[in-house]
Formats: sequence, C-alpha cells, structure tokens
Amino acid sequence: MSRHDPAALAERIPQGDRRALARAITLVESTRDDHRKLAEDLLERLLPLTGGSARIGISGVPGVGKSTFIETFGLHVIEQGHRVGVLAVDPTSSRSGGSILGDKTRMQELSRHRHAFVRPSPTGGTLGGVARRTREVMLLCEAAGFDVMLIETVGVGQSETAVADMVDLFMLLLLPGGGDELQGIKKGISEIADLLVVNKADVDPNAANAAASEYRSALRMLRPASDSWQPPVLTAAGLSGRGVDDVWAKIREYRQAMDTSGDLAKRRAGQARAWMWNELEESLIAAFKKHPEVARDLPELERAVTAGDLPAAAAARRLRRTFLGHAPDTDDAAAKGRTDRQEGAA
Repeated sequence: MSRHDPAALAERIPQGDRRALARAITLVESTRDDHRKLAEDLLERLLPLTGGSARIGISGVPGVGKSTFIETFGLHVIEQGHRVGVLAVDPTSSRSGGSILGDKTRMQELSRHRHAFVRPSPTGGTLGGVARRTREVMLLCEAAGFDVMLIETVGVGQSETAVADMVDLFMLLLLPGGGDELQGIKKGISEIADLLVVNKADVDPNAANAAASEYRSALRMLRPASDSWQPPVLTAAGLSGRGVDDVWAKIREYRQAMDTSGDLAKRRAGQARAWMWNELEESLIAAFKKHPEVARDLPELERAVTAGDLPAAAAARRLRRTFLGHAPDTDDAAAKGRTDRQEGAA
C-alpha cells in the first residue's frame, strides 16, 4: 500500500490516526502534479466529514504574545471537552524559501496534549500570511475530529483578509496602549475583526483597560460587518490565563448569534465560492509559468520591460497570447469590437 493512497488515508484519518493525518497534510502541501491529483481524491472522500469545527483566525502585531495566548486558550478549550487543531503559519524566507517554524516549540504543552494537534506550515510567500494549502489542511483536521480550529497568521494588516476568508471568527490581539494600533483600526482592521482582545493585561491592568476603552470608542464609529454582531473588546493575559474563559464564552456567543441569524451559513458559502476562484487563479498562474513557450519568451520580455524598451502591458499581452495559443485575448477582442463598431458607423 502506498503511503499516499487516498482510500487508505481516508479510512484511517477519521479513526484518529495521527501518522495518517501527518501524511495527508504533507500530500496536500506538495506541489507535485501527481500529488495534487491524489490530494484532490482524498479531500473528496473526506469532505462529508468536514465543516463541523469552530474556525477561528488569530492575528496581531509581532510581540503581542500570539503563541502564548494560543497555548493557554487551546488548553482551556480542551478542558471544556473539545479537540483543538492549531495551524501556525510561519513566514517563508524570500531568499532561501525556508521558514522559522518556531510556533510548535513555543507551544510545547499544547503540542504534547493528546487532544491537540499543532502543525507549523510555511506561507510559501502567499499574500496574507496564510499558506496556500491552509484551507485544505483545516479540512483534514476537521475530518480527524478536531472541532476547534485555530489559524495563527504571520502579522497584521490589510492582507489579513486572507485568513478572514477562511474562518468563522477573526480575532485580533492587541497590546495595551492605543497609538498606531488605534489608527490601524480606523483604517480598516476592524472591518475583518469579529473580536478584539487586549493581551498582556496582567502587565499593566490600568493601561489594558484604558486601551480597551479606546478601542470600543473607535469601533462605535464604524459599521459592523454583520447586523447580528457588534465586535466586542476584551482584556486577557495569555501567560497567566486571566480572561481566557471570557474570550471563549464570547466566541460561543458569537457563533450562536451568527448561526441563529443565518449569517454563519452565508459566510461559509461565500468563502467556499471564493476558495474555488482563488484555486482557479493560482492553478492558472502555475500552468502559465510551466508553459514551455512562455518560459522561453519570459526572460527576454522581462529584460525589455526592465530596460524600458517595452511597456509592461505590451509584454503581458504577448505572453498571454503565447499561453492561449495565439488566440485573440480579451483585450484584442475588445479592440476588434470597437473597430467593427466604428467601421459600421462610418
């Protein structure tokens, strides 16, 4: 039996076989064409067993204490009778292609727990700090019985919409003190945040409470993403565990409100549609780069564009026509349509 046999993996993963789950994750993260076909077969077999978890995205600026908070929070959720999967997405080096993969070592207690599964995964340079296959890995973990999924992302910023598009709730961790982070909220972070938590509240409780009050005031000036939910601001301390139970209670309240209103089902349906289009775009780009004639012409066209001898739009059009087999592309068709209309009018 092959170690990547979809039928065998699909049988063993729901039984809680961690080795099978690890092999399946390696399979779906592979870029080999033959592995992609096997991964698609496996996911189709497991799809009926997915979708039952609470999907939670967690982000925040470097130094906010994400890993410590996630470990404490994950252990608390396990105590409530749940099984927790953590996908800690690490930044990939633009030079070496390697990643730090330090989150698993920082979550040692959670990593060893029999009701937890912690998997570090490199971003591969994907915008938004979310590995391209994070969505599929999440489905595999759900099929393995993990009913609370935590997705930790690299940083914070506008590109974090990538994680918001795959989870039920997006949690933003903040440091005590407003300043630049408060400005960030006004610029749009709160548009994707369903819950804000001022972490490290045990260091300076007064500063944490003051920061939470400022964030609440800022949020009141903005329209929430859902009429069923006004994003709350809580304080917590990942190191001591203070306030972590309140965070979990608020997440349960959120899911109840969104489920009752039907917004949760609409959100997941929209995410599934967006995932399909994202996969289509990425697979087309991959096919484009592998095209032999495109690979032949690309270096020279890049040099021409870099030297200022050729407009970028013209180079892109030539490459597009090469990829499409010299069939008229959308720009050519639109131009021809305009010419035909002009000739008809004359």
